[in-house]
Amino acid sequence: MTVGEAQLLATEHEPSSEIAKTVAESAAALDGPFTTRQLLRLDEALRVADQQTGLTFSVYIGELDEPVRQAAEKLHAQLERSTTAVLVALSPNQRVLEIVTGPEARKRISDRDAKLAALSMAASFAGGDLAGGIISGLDQLASHAGRH
Repeated sequence: MTVGEAQLLATEHEPSSEIAKTVAESAAALDGPFTTRQLLRLDEALRVADQQTGLTFSVYIGELDEPVRQAAEKLHAQLERSTTAVLVALSPNQRVLEIVTGPEARKRISDRDAKLAALSMAASFAGGDLAGGIISGLDQLASHAGRH
């Protein structure tokens, strides 16, 4: 949905609070660092990683409070089923990347595996490919976790 389509949807229909919220979220997402195509690819990468592993993968992009590791762990703790969750927390402006795994996920994704995925993502980010780096990192993490 483009911003124009979102605005059209809001004007054509009686805007309920749910529609207005969806329109606002869609417009906000389109103002972010990703194109619609990239967002679809990211969504697909998350879905595939979840399905293949039985773990729950999430991505957070935004500012992280200091100390960043604790901020990422706090975000991870807020996830549903955090014991089997994997969070990739990225703050491009701070040049920070944290990968947080829950206790069950940690049994399948070692710290070494997470570091290798982080290095791969960082290389893509340095080349200006934010979406590609995240997608590649999710794929690597899911590969290390194996099938459920």
